[in-house]
Amino acid sequence: MKSSLVPEKTIAVPPSLAATIGLEEAVMLAVLADLGPLAEARPNNGYTWLTIATEHLAEATPFWDAREVQRVCQSLRDKGILLIGSAHFGSEPSFKFAYNERSAAPAPAPAQTGRTPIVSMPQKGPTIRAEEAQVDEISQSFGKNFLGANWRPSRDTLTQLAQHNIPEHFALEQLPNFITYWRERREAHRSWGAKFVQHVIFKWRDFESKRNQKDQAIAMHAAWQPSLDAMDVLTVHAGISRGFVEDAIPEFVLYWQERGDVLKTWNSKFIQHVRLQWKKYNSAVEHSTDPKPIPENWQPSNDVYDVLRLANIDLAFAQSVLPEFILYWRDSKQVHTSWNTRFLQHVKFHWAKRLANGTATNNGTQPAQRSTREISIEEQLTDRSWAV
Repeated sequence: MKSSLVPEKTIAVPPSLAATIGLEEAVMLAVLADLGPLAEARPNNGYTWLTIATEHLAEATPFWDAREVQRVCQSLRDKGILLIGSAHFGSEPSFKFAYNERSAAPAPAPAQTGRTPIVSMPQKGPTIRAEEAQVDEISQSFGKNFLGANWRPSRDTLTQLAQHNIPEHFALEQLPNFITYWRERREAHRSWGAKFVQHVIFKWRDFESKRNQKDQAIAMHAAWQPSLDAMDVLTVHAGISRGFVEDAIPEFVLYWQERGDVLKTWNSKFIQHVRLQWKKYNSAVEHSTDPKPIPENWQPSNDVYDVLRLANIDLAFAQSVLPEFILYWRDSKQVHTSWNTRFLQHVKFHWAKRLANGTATNNGTQPAQRSTREISIEEQLTDRSWAV
């Protein structure tokens, strides 16, 4: 049977320490203090780091398994009492930690020539008395370290927060609530700086989360303008008049301001809005019953050419009479409700006239046109039938 490396002994736990930080945490501190003679001490960055064998700590705490030891050590770290330099307990052969208290000249560890068992409590050797004094000092410190009303974070604490990209003014803004909360709870902690760091980091993450949501979803405001990409989609790709798009902005902004909705896709919604309005506008222009003059660049619709095909009228003939049709009606400055209908009548009339005057047909289907010599000057001067 394997002998124990750490002889069993009584664990002394100061009641005030247990009442302040918890019984399990106080037991762990007492065990670590008892294991001090077996620890290798090295100063680093103002702290005295102690390294003890994992099996020593495991044998000194047979009432805990590895997960429970890890949990209690994690609690001590969260409370700002210990600094942990090891991975999960039991995953490495040694356990490295430091008390969260800077020391200018940490006391060197006793020289170890082998495994030195810890003596029992009745034997008050110098080492044991030193470890007990350390535990008493920690206990007294925790019993008195309540948060004061005028507490302020140290420069080291603010520097640590700056390493998390947290602005100093944001950290100081959290200070009043931090002090009020912990003074009302009347809890004592070893390191209020570590507690403040945890508090500010939590608040900063919450702030960033809300800020990101705010950046993505905003309410409509009077100064809103569509992005350049949205304008390109509408004017370049959809071929919508830029003036029409710009005229749609005030109405769009006013409508959504009154609705009070908060969205993150205002540009997409504006594109949909303008496309719908443009479609309605073109439909209204196309089917408008209001009389209007013929535009200079007017063209008959595809429906006109479909009707001409059904009537077996040559489309080339219809296109040939289009320029003089437009010129005549622009010069007359008359208005009509449907220039498509007027053009159909014009083409049908001249096609019928062409058939009536023709004495021959091209390839048996189209009548031959009369030459200018065959039409008298008087007929040419008085003929206005093409303007029907």
